[in-house]
Amino acid sequence: MNWNDSLKQYRFYLKIERGMSANTVIGYEQDVNNLIAYLTENSIDISPAEIHEETLQHFIYDSSKKSNPRSQARLLSGLRNFFDYLIFDGKRKDNPTTLIESPKIGRKLPDFLSTSEIDAILAVIDLSTPEGERNKVMLETLYSCGLRVTELITLQISDLFFNEGFIRVIGKGDKQRYVPINDQNIHLIQLYIRHIRTKIPFKKGFEDTVFLNRRGKQLTRNMVFMIIKDLAEKAGIQKSISPHTFRHSFATHLLENGADLRAIQQMLGHESITTTEIYMHLDRKFLKDVVEKYHPRKDQ
Repeated sequence: MNWNDSLKQYRFYLKIERGMSANTVIGYEQDVNNLIAYLTENSIDISPAEIHEETLQHFIYDSSKKSNPRSQARLLSGLRNFFDYLIFDGKRKDNPTTLIESPKIGRKLPDFLSTSEIDAILAVIDLSTPEGERNKVMLETLYSCGLRVTELITLQISDLFFNEGFIRVIGKGDKQRYVPINDQNIHLIQLYIRHIRTKIPFKKGFEDTVFLNRRGKQLTRNMVFMIIKDLAEKAGIQKSISPHTFRHSFATHLLENGADLRAIQQMLGHESITTTEIYMHLDRKFLKDVVEKYHPRKDQ
């Protein structure tokens, strides 16, 4: 079987068998495409079933000249997944990446905003325009519910269960979760839907989408990135922030105020508690306060 056929079946496996999201599938597919490009450029004629560790070692080394350790580790992980699939599909008996050592990378602490920085960003939004009103509600929802940008732009009116105080979120791999939403955020979304969204002539297929652009279609991820970047500059925020920064801020502020890590894990939609533990980047004073408040021998 050649690379193109293997990649086509691999893509189907990730989407149907593993239930991965489109963006995740694209990422895994790109890892294999990078390998195919390397083989083509170096005139290496070898099939997925025959490629061996040495060739992959050379490919990883070549890639390391153009990327950082984190990207290299991500690439190796993607290739391991591909060859695991070939074993699963009976096309190989071994995984040639098994003995390739992944580069050592430190755990990167996520950037987050203070509450005053979030207030500063919201304060510079021009509320005299329909887009400004929409942007305020979007950012409030990002921060109040800890959503990923894709979850925000695909949020549907039918996902809003305001009487119960929850919204339904379709996360990675099309997995559903229910996230609490506070009364202020509910009020803002309701005002937006009644007074702003109803004036937009939505396009077919977007009748149920909460946040629309001026042409009545779903916003793009890039558009939300640009909106946040522009507002951060106007607010004088020096940090390099993105929609995900609001998600990080949501988790950090909950944790700092005593929320249970597993509750945060459920709201963020993390499969593993290990992923959520990255938010344990609290200052020493806060940790000291926790010990003084909760340790049974604090008064002895």
